[in-house]
Amino acid sequence: MFDLITIGRSNMDLYSSDIGADFVDATGFIPQVGGSPTNIAIGTAQLGLKSAALTAVGHDLVGDYILHYLQRKGVDISLVKRKAGLSSLALLGVQPPDHFPLLFYRENPPDIWLTIDDLPDLRQTRAFLISGTALARGTCAEATMYAAEEAQQLDCTTYLDLDLRPDQWTHTMGFGIAMRQIIPMVDVVIGTEEELWAAINRDPAGWHGHEAITPNERAEVEEWIRERSAAPGQPQTIVLKRGKAGVTIFETGQQALDVPGFPVEVLNTVGAGDAFASGLIFSRVHGRSWFDSGRFANACGAVVVTRHGCAEAMPSLSEVTQFMENYE
Repeated sequence: MFDLITIGRSNMDLYSSDIGADFVDATGFIPQVGGSPTNIAIGTAQLGLKSAALTAVGHDLVGDYILHYLQRKGVDISLVKRKAGLSSLALLGVQPPDHFPLLFYRENPPDIWLTIDDLPDLRQTRAFLISGTALARGTCAEATMYAAEEAQQLDCTTYLDLDLRPDQWTHTMGFGIAMRQIIPMVDVVIGTEEELWAAINRDPAGWHGHEAITPNERAEVEEWIRERSAAPGQPQTIVLKRGKAGVTIFETGQQALDVPGFPVEVLNTVGAGDAFASGLIFSRVHGRSWFDSGRFANACGAVVVTRHGCAEAMPSLSEVTQFMENYE
């Protein structure tokens, strides 16, 4: 029995060792493992959950590295498949606090070829995390949709982390089309204002990737959330990440809940969202309230932004607890 299974991409992340230097001036790279759902498997395992990554790697040395790294971090790898194709790579420049040039090498990565037959029995897990990017390409999209349908019928809380990666979609509007299909099938949606705007926007002229949304677009996002919260057959909870302002949690039948963040000196924002999702899921698996879960998740994100890296920066339960005690 697992506490959490995540589905989606995995890759070997190569972080520039020359912090602050332009990408073209990098002289070395430090390896880690990445991919949002895989990072969340790592993050929750670091906090103490029994977590498994449902992904695929190639029959290559990069695949060996990913598997070895996950085992070292306490992630169950029994669901990781080995398939044809080269394992995924990501190269990142490191120019703190918020500039991280990113280049994916994912021409035909094995993880997009997960199939329905690769899915485990979801009665074996308490929570299931879907990455939005898992719907972008290959047979993984239909496998993910099928898994969402199955989880909906079971006592398995399903989370959707919108995980907007524009360069992984064949068309800019593909992300929104896919998200609008799967959102009614999950229990909890996690995303930033920009990600939620990309999910609901139906006008190609209104697409602008990761750029900050306008006040009018923000109002549309909040109105859409209010409509979802009042309608049957929709997610029970929408978790709207607001960066340093914390998070707002919209639960069906409840008033919007603002949960403050933890002001810290930001060193590196790369892993903040994955750490947040890890803390949120960990808290909910342990039965904490939405306020306490949001607060703990904010603390996980705050700890990670004070460190370099992503998977390697994920904190332990004792580290987050100590951080919160010291802050208060």
